[in-house]
Amino acid sequence: MAIDTSAPTLAATAPPKLSGRAKLILLVLCAAQFMVALDFSVLNVALPVLGKDLGMSQSALQWAVTAFALPSGGFLLLFGRTADLYGRRKLFLSGLAVFGAASLLATFAWDPASFLAGRALQGLGAAAIVPTGMSLLTTTFPEGPQRDRALGISGTLLSLGFTIGMVLGGVLTDTLGWRSTMGLLAVAALLVLLLAPGLLAESRHPERPRLDVPGAVTVTGGLLAVIYALSTAAERGFGGGDVLVTLIAGVALLVAFVVVESRSPAPLVSLPMLRRRTVAWGNLGGLVTFSMMSTVVFVLTLYLQEVLELSAFRTGLVFGVQGVLSAFAGAYAPKLIGRIGARRTLVVSLLGQGVFVAALLGIGTGSGALLATVAVSLASVCHLGAIISYGLTVTSGVPDEEQGLATGLVTTTQQVGITIGIPLLGVLATTQGSLFDGVRTVLAVDAAVVVGAAVLVGLGLRKRNSSPSGD
Repeated sequence: MAIDTSAPTLAATAPPKLSGRAKLILLVLCAAQFMVALDFSVLNVALPVLGKDLGMSQSALQWAVTAFALPSGGFLLLFGRTADLYGRRKLFLSGLAVFGAASLLATFAWDPASFLAGRALQGLGAAAIVPTGMSLLTTTFPEGPQRDRALGISGTLLSLGFTIGMVLGGVLTDTLGWRSTMGLLAVAALLVLLLAPGLLAESRHPERPRLDVPGAVTVTGGLLAVIYALSTAAERGFGGGDVLVTLIAGVALLVAFVVVESRSPAPLVSLPMLRRRTVAWGNLGGLVTFSMMSTVVFVLTLYLQEVLELSAFRTGLVFGVQGVLSAFAGAYAPKLIGRIGARRTLVVSLLGQGVFVAALLGIGTGSGALLATVAVSLASVCHLGAIISYGLTVTSGVPDEEQGLATGLVTTTQQVGITIGIPLLGVLATTQGSLFDGVRTVLAVDAAVVVGAAVLVGLGLRKRNSSPSGD
């Protein structure tokens, strides 16, 4: 496959050396990303206890997740671009402060409204932390082995954050109560906030153009509406009128956003950037790997607990093995990227993820825990390779003054991917006669989508474009 034409050089494959200060910067930025990833999963197992304590109904518990997902996904692109214009360090620190204060509010919440307000503010802080943290990383570490290594470590901690959050949430809830899960996040935010100001340098667009307000309104409103609709559909299905109306409104706003950007003298998102094949095809790979892997985890949890009747603890061990292998993959992925390039690694990783998900079709109704553990762990290794390589693919060759936008696109793809997978495919698990048949149907469709995306991404990244913006 003629995707990356330049052969790796000795310099590209040699282990990159980081100074002591660079290591501290990487530690702070990765700690912030890990903290946000932890927040996505640490509360999940605590929801039943939380609901009883605060008097929240079963149907209202979904808002503990949705209240965070809405602002964290809806404002990513806006905050990524705002950071480019007005200062990445400034917005990163502001996001940390909001996230920490919001975590304290959620920790000491006295009723459902105060708790959900804390979760929404956590999401708003996360929307500032994630794109600015990644753009600070990509502007601090030059393109090449150093950035490969930095993004490899960041991607590993992102994956581990989800896994550790599930385990840690259960331990904290059983020993110290559900409030300790939110208190942990407040302490983590405070520690990062204390270290970051002395390490991070300010960076912004040198010309500081005006913010594209119409573009900001349409894209933020569109993302909020789409994420709300898909998050709600995960619980109630697509039959509800409010779900369909909100989804249609969200899509209409995103279409309006494209029209606005095509006519704006200073667009929020440069349409030539979206036409770059690395940006377009790289984000497609990211969208597929996140959405399809989140679906696999969801249906396997149902299979292990409902079909094989494993305990929550033994189910957690399955995903614990997945997390350990992902950590090793994070260390190896930059080496693979140094040898064959980020684009080839993305394609190979997607193919591997699809193949190992297809292997899960061998599970049975009486046994299958071992196969599930091995296959999902290997699929997760490939998934992490796709996470790291798609981030590198999308941000490579992008000028520093647009890194906030590029990383905002990366993290928006990540959030939307995590949100859409389960409502789009997960519903098949409960509508196929038996749960086991439904799980197998989802796995088959999931594997086909990932393999198909790998082929499309490979072809898209091979295509030559005479325009410089098309690379």
